Amino acid sequence: MSQPRLPAVQRRRQLLDVSLEVFARQGFHGTSMAEVAEAAGVTKPVLYQHFASKRELYLELLDDVGQRLLEEVQKATAAAGGPREQVAAGFAAYFRFVADNESAFRLLFGGDGREADPEFAEAVRRVEDAIAVAVAALIEADIDDDHRRLLAYGVVGMAEATSRRWVLTGRREGVDLLSRRVADLTWAGLRGIRPER
Repeated sequence: MSQPRLPAVQRRRQLLDVSLEVFARQGFHGTSMAEVAEAAGVTKPVLYQHFASKRELYLELLDDVGQRLLEEVQKATAAAGGPREQVAAGFAAYFRFVADNESAFRLLFGGDGREADPEFAEAVRRVEDAIAVAVAALIEADIDDDHRRLLAYGVVGMAEATSRRWVLTGRREGVDLLSRRVADLTWAGLRGIRPER
């Protein structure tokens, strides 16, 4: 049964939201455009009006999920009172996003297309790069830009790897406990940074 007619922007958003769940459940290769259309309650021609191919849809989903994650982290760190609070708020926002959007996290960092497809891997790399750039801007230390960027990628990698483990083990710790533990580790490391001689 087809959905009522929506304005193009709303329909596109609806199609992205529905396809996220289908791709997260079945993977890129296991999902057809017919299945996405059926799950969204639209015809395939309507789906193809918005996305020329399954690949285009998947790539837009990766970008969309990455942008949403970045915005959550940036919003949280911007509202924090100082460097220590920014670390805590950044991790809390990241892990809360994972908890509230597990399908999005699985698509971005656990999708079957990432390993098998260079274009998908590049889309995920762009997300990691954008988050690392945002983190690097928050690191207050007397170090050069290359050092700052390297540390930022380390922080991003820690958040991603911890989230994978957390999701894999059934999220036994709550968001607050998990973010506090990882923030404490990160803050201790950042406080120990010294300029290289």
